[in-house]
Amino acid sequence: MVSNALRILSGLLLLSFTLLGRAEDGQPKLPTTRLNAGIHNIAAEVARTPDQRASGLMLRKTMGANEGMLFMFEDAGVQCFWMKNTLLPLSIAFIADDGTIANIADMKPQALDSHCSAKPVRYALEMNQGWFAKRGIKAGARLQGAPFRP
Repeated sequence: MVSNALRILSGLLLLSFTLLGRAEDGQPKLPTTRLNAGIHNIAAEVARTPDQRASGLMLRKTMGANEGMLFMFEDAGVQCFWMKNTLLPLSIAFIADDGTIANIADMKPQALDSHCSAKPVRYALEMNQGWFAKRGIKAGARLQGAPFRP
């Protein structure tokens, strides 16, 4: 009896440390897709479901130099984002079906300001803040990759 109770207690402790570790490190990583902005490669995690889009990059402390998160919506619409519980400074590009960037905005960590697309889009790509500017990528540029229709 005592050994079963100890095994259960050990299992519960391990589970709580696992959950604490996950919360501290942010959301679990999602499957990625490769995108290109001219000669620049991007490894973008893909947030497809409402839950994945709602969680996004919340609580993440780091992100690789050429990593990001691509948010995919079922229908084109004016998409708006905020940074509640997001610890990283990010830049977001709002993207049309063909990969054309409608607009780009810089977002401050944990701010509640709303950043919206300039027109209806189905995609948004979050990268480390300044990623687009450092590479001279502006509204009107076209990204390439499997999600975008020619």
